Amino acid sequence: MSRNDSMHVGLAILTVFSVWRWGDWRNWREYHSVMLYIAIGNLTYNFLTASYFLWRLDADFLSNHTLTEMLYTFIIFPGTVLLFVGNYPQTKFRVISHYSYWIFIYAGFELIMTFTGHIEYQYGWNLYWSAGFDCIMFPMLMLFYKKPLIAYSLSLPIALILLWYFDVPVHLPVEER
Repeated sequence: MSRNDSMHVGLAILTVFSVWRWGDWRNWREYHSVMLYIAIGNLTYNFLTASYFLWRLDADFLSNHTLTEMLYTFIIFPGTVLLFVGNYPQTKFRVISHYSYWIFIYAGFELIMTFTGHIEYQYGWNLYWSAGFDCIMFPMLMLFYKKPLIAYSLSLPIALILLWYFDVPVHLPVEER
């Protein structure tokens, strides 16, 4: 379903501006593997849940879901890494507030997308599940930055549990879902 507004494109522009203003973009190579980790995670989600999306970003200015997901995969999510990991604090109190800040930002934008019809939930997924996922995703980004093999080894069981819990029919070809 195409919309006349441009929420997703606007969010991408806001991300690019934020990375330019506050991100550690000069050291992007240091965070490159984490940027790939989040991109691969999103691409894997879209591949495994094709025709059975737990959540789906409704296209707006872009013509379809695929192009909208590409915007998130290659601009918004890597930009998040540059902002989140690149500005990671050293003191314990600030670390907790840093995680809270980013979880609030992600859940807040998703709440807005829910109210404006830019995201659609299916098969039992909802905003609460997304916020819970954010509580896992941000620590996993930092874990991947520090210890990628441990992050990979935790990512697989997390993904398998979610696929099992939400009964994603990965055993069926996409065209039969």
